[in-house]
Amino acid sequence: MSIIISQLFNGLSLGSILLLIALGLAITFGLMNIINMAHGEFIMIGAYTTYVLQQAFIQYLPESIFGLYFILAIPLSFVIAAFIGFLMEKSIVRFLYERPLDSLLATWGVSLILQQVARSIFGAPNVAVVAPDWLSGALTIGTMTFPYKRLFIIALVGVSIFLLFLYLYKTPSGRRMKAVTLNRDMASCLGVSTRKVDSTAFALGSGFAGIAGCSLTLIGSIGPTLGTTYIVDAFMIVILGGVGKLKGTVLAALMLGILSTFVELSTSATIAKVIVFAFIIIFLQWKPTGLVNVRVRALD
Repeated sequence: MSIIISQLFNGLSLGSILLLIALGLAITFGLMNIINMAHGEFIMIGAYTTYVLQQAFIQYLPESIFGLYFILAIPLSFVIAAFIGFLMEKSIVRFLYERPLDSLLATWGVSLILQQVARSIFGAPNVAVVAPDWLSGALTIGTMTFPYKRLFIIALVGVSIFLLFLYLYKTPSGRRMKAVTLNRDMASCLGVSTRKVDSTAFALGSGFAGIAGCSLTLIGSIGPTLGTTYIVDAFMIVILGGVGKLKGTVLAALMLGILSTFVELSTSATIAKVIVFAFIIIFLQWKPTGLVNVRVRALD
């Protein structure tokens, strides 16, 4: 029983990380049909924002308040990644709507540029982010150990999902975003500025990628190619969950996280990846629309 509970926790932890990464992609891909290959670089931006803030605390502030840097890094990573995403949408993406192949090529080029900028500023080698003392250690229950870092990431993902659903269902801006998702032409006829909604959605998705990068600093070192490690998994989760359905994204991320950890228990990480990919292919053959069907208000 302890092994099963430990694996469930590991699966939930992995699924939470994948969910935080895929959450922003689900917004941009589901709403705007833009294949953003630079999504991984916004993860990198959030990670390096955390690193820079850590260095600022070490050099310019008293050691007694060092533990506060990570709390400040979460909203700062969101803001900086969202701002860069907003600029990218205004300067590049807005000219590529309804041109998916061109958007894929352009955003891939942007990802290479951002990686090279990171190498020029921080260097090619990976750098480490030191977790604050209050995230060190683990919660021990019997023979089971639950690291505080993993527990914090799960809690952060839960808060992020809650705030996102609160935004989408309780604010006028969020309701306009849902209206554009359901029927872009009808929303435009009713006075909704679809271009403004697109800019907001792209910035929001980029901001969540920044939060994901901030959380990944708790797991290991970071580098210019940090985001490329997770971009395929993020697209996989969005497609499996159902394009444009955040509920499906949540279910898909948690399901894949738990499935991966249990398969790795009896095999290896490489074989587990192959089995998970095969499972997704078979599942999409049976249900091409994903876990949650996309319903739109459109005339047939």
